[in-house]
Amino acid sequence: MNSPVVLITGALTGIGRATALAFAREGNRVVVSGRREEAGQALAAELRALGAEAEFLRADVRFEAEVRSVVEQTVARFGRLDVAVNNAGTEGQLAPIAEQTATNYEDTFSVNVLGTLLSLKHEMRVMLEQGAGSIINLSSIAGQVGIAGASVYVASKHAVEGLTKSAALEGAAAGVRVNAVAPGPVATEMLDRFAGGSEEGKASFLATIPARRAATPDEIAQTIVFLASDKARYLTGQSIAVDGAYTAQ
Repeated sequence: MNSPVVLITGALTGIGRATALAFAREGNRVVVSGRREEAGQALAAELRALGAEAEFLRADVRFEAEVRSVVEQTVARFGRLDVAVNNAGTEGQLAPIAEQTATNYEDTFSVNVLGTLLSLKHEMRVMLEQGAGSIINLSSIAGQVGIAGASVYVASKHAVEGLTKSAALEGAAAGVRVNAVAPGPVATEMLDRFAGGSEEGKASFLATIPARRAATPDEIAQTIVFLASDKARYLTGQSIAVDGAYTAQ
């Protein structure tokens, strides 16, 4: 079977889940990864019900041995790795800089930055040897602008953008593409937390978006599927804002 092999970290909810479903509907072989065994097995079964070959592999991206194992198991199961979507992330504790802590910095960066770095490291080793592959990192509009009250999260996503550009330069000549998707507000639980858990806060936030609404997870997933495809085969080292024109202001 020649359909592409796709690995998605942080795949169990929100954008990650929508991305797994989108790739499965396209006929890809999909490996979903996350920290919750029961939810992961349920998602894999849902993907198989759509007709896709699918597996769940448990991993916490903060730990290199677990990241390495997921990549190695994916290759052992399917023979290659064509697409990797590094989606695992956290917003951490939202607070003004004057109230931030070293603990929140460590917790946020260990997932968003170290997790992305470790994933890139082991995914690129496989793809460079293959001479082909596409990696999509999940950034955010927070990787391109500042957000008051979210300094640590913003810093972590700026770091993801830097990792993306550097990895793209290292992989370009070998046929390995690395890009980022930078969503604006998306209709997920994270948006509720950013809005302080209130409908008023959410409405106020969305009023700053020219499109006057949040994206759906599937709208972000469709952008990821496009970036992974041969239709984007000359596109690398870029961060694509999917944000309802927020960063155009």
